[in-house]
Amino acid sequence: MPGLTDDDFGQRARQLRVDTLIRLRWLAVAGQSAAVLITRFGLGFDLPIAWCFLCIATAALLNFGLRLRFPVSQRLDDIRATNILGFDILQLAALLFLTGGVVNPFSILFLAPVMISAASLPLRRTIALLLLALACATGLTFWHEPLPWIRGAGLQLPMLYGVAIWVAIAVGAAFITIYANRVAEEARLLAGALNATELVLAREQHLSQLDGLAAAAAHELGTPLATVALVVTEMARQKPPSSAFADDLRLLTQEVGRCRAILGKLASLGEDGAGPLEELSLSHLIEEIAAPHRDFGVAIEIKIDGPGAEPICRRNPGMLYGLGNIAENAVDFAKSRTSIQASWNKETVTIVIADDGPGVAPHVLARLGEPYITTRAAAQREEDETGGGLGLGLFIAKTLLERSGAAMRIVNALPPATGAQATVVWPRAAFEQGRLGV
Repeated sequence: MPGLTDDDFGQRARQLRVDTLIRLRWLAVAGQSAAVLITRFGLGFDLPIAWCFLCIATAALLNFGLRLRFPVSQRLDDIRATNILGFDILQLAALLFLTGGVVNPFSILFLAPVMISAASLPLRRTIALLLLALACATGLTFWHEPLPWIRGAGLQLPMLYGVAIWVAIAVGAAFITIYANRVAEEARLLAGALNATELVLAREQHLSQLDGLAAAAAHELGTPLATVALVVTEMARQKPPSSAFADDLRLLTQEVGRCRAILGKLASLGEDGAGPLEELSLSHLIEEIAAPHRDFGVAIEIKIDGPGAEPICRRNPGMLYGLGNIAENAVDFAKSRTSIQASWNKETVTIVIADDGPGVAPHVLARLGEPYITTRAAAQREEDETGGGLGLGLFIAKTLLERSGAAMRIVNALPPATGAQATVVWPRAAFEQGRLGV
């Protein structure tokens, strides 16, 4: 689907809300304050409590400033969000400097801003925050105030232990950066693809509703057409048969009859059970999805077979779009021939769409149906005989067909044959019901 980009769907939704950052920072302020108070007065450990609360106060002041500067629902751009998370890293580093450095158990909290960034910001900004956190952890490994401990029983940890803590923070931060960023990116792409699916389905439903508009137009045009017919009839009665206008009047009478027939068809579109525009036999369904692709230099072979009466379904925009997209892909990738085979029995209805093209690359075949798989252009496919992925269009087609009750499977043809084969299977009851309003 051309024109759909990452900026169209989900770009703004992933941005951090000011209220979210403020709430998280208040939680950090409360936790830091409780840790300092319990360490000093609960455990009796000596630490520079005034300097510690000065560091905590800076975080509280930032919260007040953000609350005054931005509305609660404001979403921060990437630069501001990066700066605020960078401040959180520096504030934590200052507090750890006063309380033992990297060997302080709370140094694990360096991972928190990095994780938030990985889930919400572009990868390059997350890497910048990761490097800042590692730089702070490195400095705290060598320069820091003593770790608070019982008076008269100083605790001296070996440098190797501090280095081990640094390595643990570095590995944890790197893992979180890669994993959380990947998960967030996949979730964002999936949300965007689902939005695109809804847009496509809405468009198809609007098109299917044109029959009602046509029926309304037919009813409106019926009255003036009846007037024209009456005038033509009266003129024909008044003129003798040898009149020069006799041929013209006969022609007008014929055309009025044609207009009445056309308006009668249009008027029937808005009625329940309005022929092929409301209900489709399986053969009509196949022809409707194949017809738009017949003039592209690729032969389309159709085979329909099954016992008993041919299944009939209600017109379903999602089903039509999904099958049409698969047929379009088959024609695009085919060398010279595409086949569409439809069959049925008492339990199921099956449609198989196959082509004689290069098939689907193995690394793409396992991921078909996921959104945003790269598609190779036709010129590139000529250079490389292995076809590319089918991307967002196939994801939408698969989603819409599954909503209609179908299951879809795509495989490559067994050698020596070539090409890909898409099989769509409905329970017969689901196909004949058609599931309008998916």
